[in-house]
Order: sequence, then C-alpha cells, then structure tokens
Amino acid sequence: MSEPNEAQSALWNKRGGEIWVEQQPMLDRLFQPFERILAEAVEAAGARSVLDIGCGAGATTLAAAQRLGALGRCVGLDISATMIEAARRRAEAAGLVNIRFRVADAQTCDLEPAHFDAIVSRFGVMFFADPRAAFANLRRAAAPGCRLPAAGCRLTLIAWRSPADNPFMLAGERAASAFLPELAAFDPTAPGRFAFADAERVRGILAAAGWAQIETTPLDVACALREQELDVYATRMGKLGQLPPHLDEATRAQIDEAARRAYDPYVEAGEARFSAACWRIEARAG
Repeated sequence: MSEPNEAQSALWNKRGGEIWVEQQPMLDRLFQPFERILAEAVEAAGARSVLDIGCGAGATTLAAAQRLGALGRCVGLDISATMIEAARRRAEAAGLVNIRFRVADAQTCDLEPAHFDAIVSRFGVMFFADPRAAFANLRRAAAPGCRLPAAGCRLTLIAWRSPADNPFMLAGERAASAFLPELAAFDPTAPGRFAFADAERVRGILAAAGWAQIETTPLDVACALREQELDVYATRMGKLGQLPPHLDEATRAQIDEAARRAYDPYVEAGEARFSAACWRIEARAG
C-alpha cells in the first residue's frame, strides 16, 4: 500500500531536496522577508512552543528560535531527510539549543496533543495529498486557549496565490513548454506550489479541520535575485529541475536557453526584481 504523500516524499528526498539544499543561500536571501514575517507572528502570539511545517532547510525555524531565545522551543518538521540534515547542521552551527528537527509527514505523524502555541509555515503546506486530514492532525497538536492571552493556538501560513498572479515564477517553464508542452499543465487542487491559490478552498479546508477565526489576506512582497543567480533559478528550480532523464543534450540546451531568456525583462541594475503574490493565512484553535 502506498503512503499518503509518497510522490512528494520521493521528490523531496531525491533531486528536489538536493537542489534546495545546494541553493539554500540563494533561497534564504530570496525568501528572507517571509522568514521575518513569520518570526514576528510567533513573537506577537506570545508563543513558547512553535511548530514549523514543511520547514525545509530550517531558515524559518531558526529565525523563530532566535527570536524566542531561552523562553521558547521550536520544532521543524519536513518530509525530506536531505533538508532536515541541512537544518540540523545549521542549528548546530548557530549554537541553538532550543530547536529540534524531525523527518516526518505532518499529515500522518504523531504529534504531542494540545502542545503547540504557534504553528507556522513558509510555502510548506501546499503539498499534502489530503490537506483536510493534515490540518486536522495539526489542530489536535494545537494548545488550548488558556495557554495564551488570545484564544487558542495561532496558525500563520504563507502560500502562493495563483499562477496568473506570479508570472515570474513560471516564466521559464512557460518558455520551455514550447519543447515540452506538459510543463504548462496545472491542476489547481493537486499537491504543488499553487494548491492554496483559491482562498475560498483554503478557508473550507481549515474550517473542516476544526480551525476557527480563519482569515486569508493578500500579501505582496518585493523580491530580488542577483543576475548571476538567474541561471540556476531558471533552469534548476521548479519543474525544470525535474525534467525527464531521456532528454537529449541538444533539447536540454534549447530548453535551458529559452528559460534563461524568459527572465530578461525582469533584470535591472544587476538584479531580477519581481513581486511575490501570496496569501497570509491565519486561524485559531479556539
């Protein structure tokens, strides 16, 4: 019998996770504004026990742990052993003792009941095969309202809005689809980057899983990549990092060139600048 998130586990425990770890310095710079937003949300909640879902190589977990200091404890959870190994190395190098990382699937893993004051995620919750089951599992791990001045554990998530709202993210894939049309395929309800693009659907998932006071707020953040980083971003991130192994070298070269050129309009003064169109999703376990 297959596991619920078997396909995602295979992706992130193989080349997907390896690429993410290899490019962690670039990705940390790119997504630093979101890291700060979530660390501030944890502090504002008065949390002392924090869970970071889909923590990847740990940037947000580390930021929350540094913000809380000795007063708090943070747990980072991810399905990728590759990325969790990197996160543990980073925590050790930073000398953080109030942090722990687990290789686990938040949809199915055992979490201590009624324990976490704050649950956060930076682009880590859109990959569940059954998001309602995942958020029900997280709801069981949420601390009751008596632990915080406000009512119940605070859930704060950041997820991408629609592909139409994020043309930069897909510029390379759309250009490359002239050679591989399947790159343009998109299922809005399947696990993937844009699975939480529909705010109404997200609110329904959270409500069905037992969360309350649900809010979805547009969040647009100015981001920038160094021009010299565009080659890797254009040809190795997203679907272009998972191209079929049977492609011949000539076709791969054409795809890479088309993907690179697709980002030319975004480059100015040595940087590729774009707006990341996201949802800030908040809820309470009241």
